[in-house]
Amino acid sequence: MSLHKLARELDETARQTASMVDGITDALAMLADRNLSKDPTVREAVQMIVTALQGQDRIEQRCHNMALAVRQFALLPPNAPDSVYDEIWASLTLDELRVPGLSGVAAHQSHGDAELF
Repeated sequence: MSLHKLARELDETARQTASMVDGITDALAMLADRNLSKDPTVREAVQMIVTALQGQDRIEQRCHNMALAVRQFALLPPNAPDSVYDEIWASLTLDELRVPGLSGVAAHQSHGDAELF
């Protein structure tokens, strides 16, 4: 698989996760009805959905960041030094992609947000 195809697949993954949100948002709007929202169980369910939506947003951002990095990698000559690759990673937005010490460990940190990686 070429790097450009990989970048397109990452963008498509981000698009698909974003399209899932439409149905979830509709369900959330139904649960937010004034009569239902008084029920503590419904309020808890709404909060769980909101947290899940934040996780989806994080996945979408992550995919777009990786796609950007892959496109930049594709432009590099085969003999590019590792430092150039490191600069590309360091320029990304999400800390778990940008900071090597956080790569792949965000799921082990608890800070209130939904983390899937």
